[in-house]
Amino acid sequence: MSKSVDNAYRTIRDGIVSGQFPQGSHLTAQQLAESSGLSRTPVREAMRRLDAEGLIRLIPNRGAFVSRWTRAEIEQIYEVRILLEAFAAQTAADRASDDQIAELRTLAREMAEAVDKDQLDHGQIAEINSRFHRAVLEACGNSRLRELIGSLTEMPLVLVTFRNYSRDELRRSAIQHSELVDAIEARDGGWANAVMTAHIRSARQTLMRGTSD
Repeated sequence: MSKSVDNAYRTIRDGIVSGQFPQGSHLTAQQLAESSGLSRTPVREAMRRLDAEGLIRLIPNRGAFVSRWTRAEIEQIYEVRILLEAFAAQTAADRASDDQIAELRTLAREMAEAVDKDQLDHGQIAEINSRFHRAVLEACGNSRLRELIGSLTEMPLVLVTFRNYSRDELRRSAIQHSELVDAIEARDGGWANAVMTAHIRSARQTLMRGTSD
């Protein structure tokens, strides 16, 4: 059963991240079971898991809906992200080990390759992005800061951001990842802070473009 639940979870999650299931859209177990080729039991379990993560909202007597966010909520989340993640990047420039820098370089390269594919896989891009940002947090060496930022960067809002990106914007994001690694490797905290600030501001601007009040 767990394998079926995992398959259903990935299918629904990928549909949300890719935009197949837009914000606010109504989802039914029957519909999802038919589209995934699975029975309704694992689909329902996957929906409960997605509800716990915040990607969908299960409303009694109404059903399941893909989560949506207001412009005000997005502004608040990204304002905090800019402050905390820019500081984390600055700190990582002082504390990152050679192995951590090498890991960041590998992830930046994977991101660049992913955004240059003929057929974009937004789920893969979102996953690489999450791994990159987690690696920056690890490199900063501050467990409290990791916890604070982790609660924001793992939010479903961040996972669905990439479906709003154009090809050029995805490439810009990948370039910013590479530049951030350059700054950390150069042990230049001010540079790292500036790159991360610009990176998250760009993400906020892109997401706001596709969001109504």
